[in-house]
Amino acid sequence: MTTRRAAAQRSGVLSLVGNTPIVEISRLDTGPCRLFVKLESQNPGGSIKDRIALSMIEAAERDGRLTPGATIIEATAGNTGLGLALVAAQKGYRLILIVPDKMAREKVLHLKALGAEVRITRSDVPKGHPEYYQDLAERLAAEIPGSFYVNQFGNPANPLAHETTTGPEIWNQMEYDVDAVVAGVGSGGTITGVGRFLKSVSPSTEMVLADPEGSVLTHYIATGELVEAGSWKVEGIGEDFVPPIADLGLVSKAYTISDAESFETARDLLVKEGILAGSSSGTLVAAALRYCREQTKPKRVVTFICDSGNKYLSKMFNDFWLLDEGFTPRSHTGTVRDLVTRRFDSGGTITVSPTDTLRTAFSRMRAADVSQLPVTDGGRLVGLLDESDILHAVVSESGGKAAFDTPVREAMVRDLVTTPADAPLSALHPLFAQDRVAIVVEGDRFLGLVTRVDLINHLRLEGAGAS
Repeated sequence: MTTRRAAAQRSGVLSLVGNTPIVEISRLDTGPCRLFVKLESQNPGGSIKDRIALSMIEAAERDGRLTPGATIIEATAGNTGLGLALVAAQKGYRLILIVPDKMAREKVLHLKALGAEVRITRSDVPKGHPEYYQDLAERLAAEIPGSFYVNQFGNPANPLAHETTTGPEIWNQMEYDVDAVVAGVGSGGTITGVGRFLKSVSPSTEMVLADPEGSVLTHYIATGELVEAGSWKVEGIGEDFVPPIADLGLVSKAYTISDAESFETARDLLVKEGILAGSSSGTLVAAALRYCREQTKPKRVVTFICDSGNKYLSKMFNDFWLLDEGFTPRSHTGTVRDLVTRRFDSGGTITVSPTDTLRTAFSRMRAADVSQLPVTDGGRLVGLLDESDILHAVVSESGGKAAFDTPVREAMVRDLVTTPADAPLSALHPLFAQDRVAIVVEGDRFLGLVTRVDLINHLRLEGAGAS
């Protein structure tokens, strides 16, 4: 089933919000069920949040809360900000967004490119803390005259968007036969709006919650008790409180999904189904697959591809990010070997050759966001080049830009202090005290580099001191 909007020309990008296609999952194990995904990533701003952004801004325009030239303010942990930025840019409003520091870099850059003013705050503090993103946005709105605080968590135009567009679209595209819809809760708009519509036309359709591990919502639905929230890496869903607009009474079943399962499912979606989906979509599909596999009779189940995975290429689609965050198995020898996550022999270490130019070396440093590069010749380590070596070589030359054409061999450090891979972690301390990077070797074989950041990250994941 691949229903899509008609090919007629549209006027303006905002006319393309909604009417997203539905496709059936065909290569993942769905048990006795048929699982369909609604591709909300096909909205012009790239996510399901385009719907509520347009709905909330136009509702505020109609009732006079938002007037020409006003400033829109919102707290967003995900795609609502992108939807608002798209609509605000098209309508000519100033937009200030408060975002927690766990938001993917791609999203922040996208927001700024759309003209939004982005203010980043802490993601590790609870509601009520002065730096909590929603409290900060509300306080800022009170300080700026004539501003409009969107408040997606308490704005009735949020679920209304899904009740009047998303729900009816699903019902029509599924040919009036839907047994269950799996959704997450960020603000609660999707599960509430879609749930209300389906309850009116198909009371037997189940609303199923997909909730990241650490969120309070699954436990609350089961017990009515609010517990202290944990933390999670998935963006845009899960909460440490019950959003005012979330009607959790519509939910008949809830699944807790770990970050690891969410990321693995999202990556499987790309490899097996060709669908590049974001992290919250991994959570939703993982929960939908669990629901489907538990059934004993065939059912027709729908869930959402909330946004595109191109916003997470530096995170869950980056093997090194997964390794650094502890989602990939690491060695636990208690030696320096454990910290060499980007191994030279597996292509993980960015290098230069002695004949490369300083221009090439600096370009690779910037692209990889590193400050030093091993210099290798025929697979053998022959030197090390860092930013200070490049700077010294360039300012020592009188040729201006031409100095960057100097070969690396003329600037690199040849007298290298190496660290055996089986050395204890304590062997790193003297090196770091001298502002050196650890050059890790196994016999004559170069394994990789270890920096202070690598050690700090290792201690964070292990929760123990170096020995």
